[in-house]
Amino acid sequence: MSATLLEARPLDSNWLGWLKGELAPTRARKVRTAIIVAGAVLCVIVSMSLQVPQLATSAYMVFFASKETKLLTKNTCAGGVLMLTIGIGVTLLLYKFTYGHPELRIPGMAIALFLGMWLSRILVMGPLGFLLGFVIAVSQSVGEAAPSPEYLVHGLLWLWVALAYAIAVTLVLNLLFLPDAQKAAADRPQPKGSEPDGHRLLVADALTNPAHVHFALKVTFAAMFCYIVYEAIDWSGIHTAFITCTFIALESTEATLYKGTLRTVGCVIGGALALFSIVFLMPHMETIASLVVLVAGASAIAGWVAAGSQRISYAGLQLAFAFFYGVFQGYVPDTDLDNVRNRVVGILFGLVVTAFIFHYIWPERETDRIKNSKAVS
Repeated sequence: MSATLLEARPLDSNWLGWLKGELAPTRARKVRTAIIVAGAVLCVIVSMSLQVPQLATSAYMVFFASKETKLLTKNTCAGGVLMLTIGIGVTLLLYKFTYGHPELRIPGMAIALFLGMWLSRILVMGPLGFLLGFVIAVSQSVGEAAPSPEYLVHGLLWLWVALAYAIAVTLVLNLLFLPDAQKAAADRPQPKGSEPDGHRLLVADALTNPAHVHFALKVTFAAMFCYIVYEAIDWSGIHTAFITCTFIALESTEATLYKGTLRTVGCVIGGALALFSIVFLMPHMETIASLVVLVAGASAIAGWVAAGSQRISYAGLQLAFAFFYGVFQGYVPDTDLDNVRNRVVGILFGLVVTAFIFHYIWPERETDRIKNSKAVS
């Protein structure tokens, strides 16, 4: 993925032309954007009507699970539900030993995150390994906020429902309306360190390349550092720093910093939209219908960017993330601006920490990674 992210970046003198080209309309882009908007709107209607918690997470999952082809979407959704189920199950099992014992829970978080990031590098289907470790680590990170074990179990099971039904909605919409592609996802990110041959479980240098371990250690250190800092100063509202450290990490320093730039841009735009909505629009909203119109408009903007090439698509995902987590604060209109501020501060904090660690600790340059890949092949 890093090569795709880094190639064809805009020249300083022609960035407007580059941006115009990246945002150019195509039929496939229009269809994918319409699917994303429909999925986000359906999540709002279902969650608000049935009072399913974690509406922001459900709406964001539509963006995460929607892919370029039906096959890729189907594989992503099936693998995502499987890893989500395993992750929640492992988390509940771990809480039998770690709940009320931070001396066990925090090392457990670090181990789970390290294993997930390591698996994301050595498995051919790396994102599934990442999702497993991420779900376990994030679920463990909220343990101390739960007033009782029953409340914690209740919240984790509802989290599974919120994510699973959103994935199901996304899958159905894509299977019904996404056109059949003549070619498979040729632009699909290639596994780290190896070309897939369709029969491998691990990449070629899975057990011999120390860069995989270094990568997992860097991400784990960055995320755990942010977690310890915001818990130590009692500012859990910036927990998006923990998520940021994991989601922007890629296999090279240049790609990680470029993805961080996309995340910053998306965060600023999404946060600004959320701020505008909370101040000027939310006080006048009394029904789900008005909220649906707002969500449809914001989702169309974010979805259009997310449906573009990999050079800009992550900015669309981050725009949706910042907007949904800023606006959706309950089942009634809320004009509290603290959440928007906290989430933006958390994202920026995570960006700074990740950039510093990836730049100074075992820096992995794109040119070195390409040379290693050629040597292995």
